[in-house]
Amino acid sequence: MTQTVASAAGSARGTAPLRPVKLGPAECVLERRPDGTIVMRTPQPLGAYPRKLTDRLEHWAKAAPDRVFLAQRTPDGAWRTLTYAQALQQVRAIAQALLQRNVSPERPVAILSGNDIEHALLGLAAMTIGVPYAPISVPYSLMSSDFGKLKSIMADLTPGLVFVSDGRPFARAIEAAVPADVEIVASAHAVPGRATTAFADLLAVKPTAAVDDAHARVGPDTIGKILFTSGSTGSPKGVINTQRMMCANQAQIGFGFALVREEPPVIVDWLPWNHTFGSNHNFNLVLDNGGSLYIDEGKPLPGAIAATAKNLKDVAPTMYFNVPKGYEMLLPYLRDDRALRENFFSRLKVLFYAGASLQQYVWDELQDMSIATTGERIIFISSIGSTETAPLALALHWDSPMPGNIGLPSPGMELKLVPNEGKLEARLKGPNITPGYWRRPDLTKEAFDDEGYYKIGDALKFVDPADPAKGLLFDGRLAEDFKLASGTWVSAGALRARFVDHCSPLVRDAVIAGADRDDIAVLVFPDVEACRKLAGFAADAPVADVLGAKAVREEFRRRMNSLAKQSTGGSTRVCRAILLAEPPSLDAGEMTDKGSINQRAVLARRKDLVERLYATLAPPDVIAIETRT
Repeated sequence: MTQTVASAAGSARGTAPLRPVKLGPAECVLERRPDGTIVMRTPQPLGAYPRKLTDRLEHWAKAAPDRVFLAQRTPDGAWRTLTYAQALQQVRAIAQALLQRNVSPERPVAILSGNDIEHALLGLAAMTIGVPYAPISVPYSLMSSDFGKLKSIMADLTPGLVFVSDGRPFARAIEAAVPADVEIVASAHAVPGRATTAFADLLAVKPTAAVDDAHARVGPDTIGKILFTSGSTGSPKGVINTQRMMCANQAQIGFGFALVREEPPVIVDWLPWNHTFGSNHNFNLVLDNGGSLYIDEGKPLPGAIAATAKNLKDVAPTMYFNVPKGYEMLLPYLRDDRALRENFFSRLKVLFYAGASLQQYVWDELQDMSIATTGERIIFISSIGSTETAPLALALHWDSPMPGNIGLPSPGMELKLVPNEGKLEARLKGPNITPGYWRRPDLTKEAFDDEGYYKIGDALKFVDPADPAKGLLFDGRLAEDFKLASGTWVSAGALRARFVDHCSPLVRDAVIAGADRDDIAVLVFPDVEACRKLAGFAADAPVADVLGAKAVREEFRRRMNSLAKQSTGGSTRVCRAILLAEPPSLDAGEMTDKGSINQRAVLARRKDLVERLYATLAPPDVIAIETRT
């Protein structure tokens, strides 16, 4: 049945109508400088925006007091909901409790646990009184063996209060990294051996006029939150997020994705709030527009994605946000469950992806399913940005025929494209750009050029150089590119994306090697379950046996040979590969908390494997193409 649905819809993909959706105009103006630099902006002005994000909570508590703001599953599977009026009342109580504690702009609130209603309330309460809060990546506490990154963050942050949802699983992390004089607050269960305040005690405090006075003093330059980057090049660094940044970015989002101004968004979202995509983009989008956020406890991981499918079967979103891997892992559930498909697409206006490139087959199949289910295509939109840009900087807000287009600069943004080793380096300026890094003036100085543009580190290129209004494409991270021994530049990001796409679904990620070498080799993080299925091995078969199976190795060799035939030269030809049984290490910095790979860390930590890839005679575990040139 699945094949019939996909093929029937596929034949109609080119003619199916697009579901109506209100989006902003796509326009740009260019300034071309004599040195080849290009400055792009939209002629559309940035609209008005509030002085602080918490003004929107007060607005919606009056305008739509009984509307669901936040919802999450309870242990028995029911939805626990919180209205805007309830949220404001509880935020004010917590804000009063914080005023009575040792927190301040120099002693922020730190949150170690993940997305939940208490997390949201505490963060909003801190911002209400002008105290920054810092949501910290959960794996730093629960997946790390040495707590190195958490220790670094705690030393840098000097928090006055630390919150966890449950004291027991975070006990080791707190003992290792949180000073004894810092108050611990937990929703459930005290931290063993540590004095712990119950979150309910904060809610029981009666707010006074002091909360209103503190809120009145919060302005556009007040630090709202500190988001720590993933630490892909060392210890995590705290990115300052001001109220201006967050509020301006919501005005920019509302321009491109104009539907949110007419229909309060309903979203089902797992993206972590310690990351700018889930926090500043999605959470703030809901709050700014009076929407409803259903917190998804699922994740795009084996064993966790089923919860996402269940939630989407229960709650029909009007917009859906995910990383490409999340869409890929949802496909089998959507294929096999008609009720899920019908609910998911029933009122969906927008599919949004960011964080990585979306594979064409995922794009196509989702469109096929939408057409087969509703008779209409759903628009795919995307953007590019970073923690430092709050996060949306450029946005695609028109119908594109294929994935990859990241759109045009948002209102108020200036994009400077600077020639750099044959590419165009992106630099950004606007009200949504961070003023710098928390207590790191050295890093702040390095992050900006002499004209005040933030150096994001990405290269971009035009979809059509003759028509810039068609948008831009991501052209790799400049720090990842390298030269072969021949002096030829290798665009590592673009080649990695091609390799992963060509070897899908057998590959989860890959790292490109070859700096100062004669040719290119790849360290492959395989999708073990896909390889296991290909090999026909049992679920308990050792990973090494799965990856060493003849069927798996021959399929990789076949795909690599096929990819090599499509290459245009040494800079795009992968000659050898090795399949890695050990997954990327968070502690060693090989993987960021959001699951992306740090190329340099992998190459450094596994340098012995890189040497094996370049041995004169390929060892047995190295897969080589037929002709190595």
